[in-house]
Amino acid sequence: MINSKVRLSEKIFKKNIEQIPTRQGYGEGLVIAGEKDEKVVVLCADLTESTRSILFKEKFPNRFIEIGVAEQALATIAAGMANYGKIPFISSYAAFSPGRNWEQIRTTIALNDVPVKIGGAHAGISVGPDGATHQMLEDISIMRAMPNMIVISPCDSIEAKKATVEAAKNDKPTYIRFAREKTPVFTTEETPFKIGRAEIFWESNDPQVTIIGTGPLAYEALIAARDLAKSKIESIVINCHTIKPIDERTIIRAAKLTGCVVTVEEQQVTGGLGGAVSEVLVKNYPVPMEFVGMPDSFGESGQPDELLTKYGMKAKDIVEACKRVVERKM
Repeated sequence: MINSKVRLSEKIFKKNIEQIPTRQGYGEGLVIAGEKDEKVVVLCADLTESTRSILFKEKFPNRFIEIGVAEQALATIAAGMANYGKIPFISSYAAFSPGRNWEQIRTTIALNDVPVKIGGAHAGISVGPDGATHQMLEDISIMRAMPNMIVISPCDSIEAKKATVEAAKNDKPTYIRFAREKTPVFTTEETPFKIGRAEIFWESNDPQVTIIGTGPLAYEALIAARDLAKSKIESIVINCHTIKPIDERTIIRAAKLTGCVVTVEEQQVTGGLGGAVSEVLVKNYPVPMEFVGMPDSFGESGQPDELLTKYGMKAKDIVEACKRVVERKM
């Protein structure tokens, strides 16, 4: 059953559930962060409308800088501003930042441990028609390997807004990942959010499997939990929005309760959420695992839902992964 403590939307399983891109939450969060702290500045790489940085630009034009198509400069300039007391947020498509400027992020931001916030938009296979070049599927892997870097993958637009506001306060290099397409808004303003703490969105009595999701696919995990319950397979669903630092305590507790785990993410299964959870469990409480995500492949052009279906990232695929892992632990 849905965990009442987290206060999810009452329309969570309705066909008319509101859908908003997570990047919209980033733009709204920038404005709130800017209102709270005048040290917040925003830089963008010629994608101001698309990344929703335009909301900050309209509110605080004197604290916004358009860098142009120059992602390496975007990171380096922001690092310099952070070194002199600003709190810079930089944004581009994730394929370009951190994809193109990873070395500048490493050397000027992470190595110096300055509080630049990196917004990677249009991440995941659901970018759709733009195809493989723009479908960034490796960003969680490369950014969580970066020393000093916090990595966040919000599940919906409300959580993206909260993540952006909280990132402005943490005094650390931070990567926040956003999707392009509209996705269900299933949390509320009252849903708990804290960087580094996972939230249990669904917890049945006597659960048999743990599902750990991140990003918008956490919604598919909830649908899978509902459908599994119809087959008498009870579950726990964890929204792991912060992949680094990961909430080891919550993951270990759930693994001990259920004895098996399925991870769900819209990125390569290698090195992302699945890798992070595996590292926690292999050291503390090894259990059978299955991984739902991109299966060591580049994407292709297509409609978002078609691509999620083709590459096995829908609720039905999570259900099948859960059935397999439950069978393995027996």
